[in-house]
Amino acid sequence: MARKATAKSSKKSAKTGSAVARRPSSSGGGSSRSRSGSQEGMGEAIIKLLQSPLVAELVAVAATAALAALAEHGFASGGEGARGKRAGKAVKEAGKAAAAAVGRRLSNEIEEIRTAAKESKAGAKG
Repeated sequence: MARKATAKSSKKSAKTGSAVARRPSSSGGGSSRSRSGSQEGMGEAIIKLLQSPLVAELVAVAATAALAALAEHGFASGGEGARGKRAGKAVKEAGKAAAAAVGRRLSNEIEEIRTAAKESKAGAKG
């Protein structure tokens, strides 16, 4: 059976924590060279991904949806405390709208890829 944590044990665990030690990337040895080469390759792959038209379109879709949600929510007059709560709620709704728009766009894109693959497969057979 598990024991309940006491105040003393919880303070002790808060002090010790679970920090992760980082090793320097230039720690010598042959593996660091291959690691830095693969990191450069990953960096180039990420840059290519960010430059792709699909990612640019997804960012545009997300920004448009977020902006529309913010405009729809509006910032009418109200008390100072209410205004902050409304702003937080508007930003939360904008994030949800952006995520939903990106999800719809990705699912449309995947469906188009599947349809094109089926058509090309059928064209190759026939």
